[in-house]
Amino acid sequence: SALFTHSPKGFPKLKNDTFLRAARGEETEHTPVWCMRQAGRYLPEFRETRAAQDFFATCRSPKLCCELTLQPLRRFPLDAAIIFSDILVVPQALGMEVVMVPGKGPTFTEPLKEVEDLLKLRQKVDVTAELGYVFQAITLTRHSLEGRVPLIGFSGAPWTLMSYMIEGGGSTTMAKAKSWLYRHPEASHRLLRLLTDVITDYLVGQVAAGAQALQLFESHAGHLGPEQFQDFALPYIRDIAQAVKSKLKEEALPLVPMIIFAKDAHYALRDLAHAGYEVVGLDWTIRPQEARAQTGKDVTLQGNLDPCALYAPKEKIGELVKKMLEGFGTQRYIANLGHGLYPDMSPEHVGAFVEAVHAHSRHINKH
Repeated sequence: SALFTHSPKGFPKLKNDTFLRAARGEETEHTPVWCMRQAGRYLPEFRETRAAQDFFATCRSPKLCCELTLQPLRRFPLDAAIIFSDILVVPQALGMEVVMVPGKGPTFTEPLKEVEDLLKLRQKVDVTAELGYVFQAITLTRHSLEGRVPLIGFSGAPWTLMSYMIEGGGSTTMAKAKSWLYRHPEASHRLLRLLTDVITDYLVGQVAAGAQALQLFESHAGHLGPEQFQDFALPYIRDIAQAVKSKLKEEALPLVPMIIFAKDAHYALRDLAHAGYEVVGLDWTIRPQEARAQTGKDVTLQGNLDPCALYAPKEKIGELVKKMLEGFGTQRYIANLGHGLYPDMSPEHVGAFVEAVHAHSRHINKH
């Protein structure tokens, strides 16, 4: 994998940079669109490719990750690809074991229970050694895309990863993880700092491997109130943006646009708009105009159609997209869902969503 540690040159020339232009706040002819979890089980070809493999074995196969990343682009005129991987590869890199349990989802065999358990984690992570398979997948995919659209890399954010590492899997309340914030604030900060350092190196490594934009997923922001978010999430979100950018400069790597997606964190939108990210992702529970008012003129917004809108008839999807575009405006905006695609969604309806964004935004821009 030494091959992939430095920026591989000779990538194909990018043909459609609409997504990157919108992310940087430049003018676009149409509003770019991609979907969180666009490489997912709603696609029959995804189910077929994934069928034989253990989930994390799939994540560790650059070939399979490349194939899964490309599948949605063969079907839909999406404006970006996002590398197929999982946020839990970072806890794995720290030495924790995670298995995918059918019907239950990702499960940690030994979650963190006591503060002493932090000593079991790797304190210094060589991301190329532990996560080089993701870098290889990114490089392979960037070449295989042949410049069709930009490739997005991503990571989970510290609080979200911490919550999984303590809960041991999904949870409706996050009570175990949140109890750490109240009972063990110092240990919590120690864990969040460790995660921040690994995530920073991981994201820089993704750019070196060929990622053209980065998204940080703070998927569990909604479990925190404003004060806990201020203490345990926001400082690390800010640090990651700053540290990634300064390391990219140091290593003479491209300064790629960064997206922060903190689900259900409207209470923090103003702060997130000033956290050092070019793009703020939104879930479906906030009005477009309200989000614009809170985030100001200097960031691009991404989102935020309710994923369940894709269960509506296709004409209805078109109407909802039109309304969404009128709310956000067609510029400084990347259309997306407010969360990922669900496994039982119809590919035809996903296609209708993508096409509606392009058609309506072009129409609005002309008139």
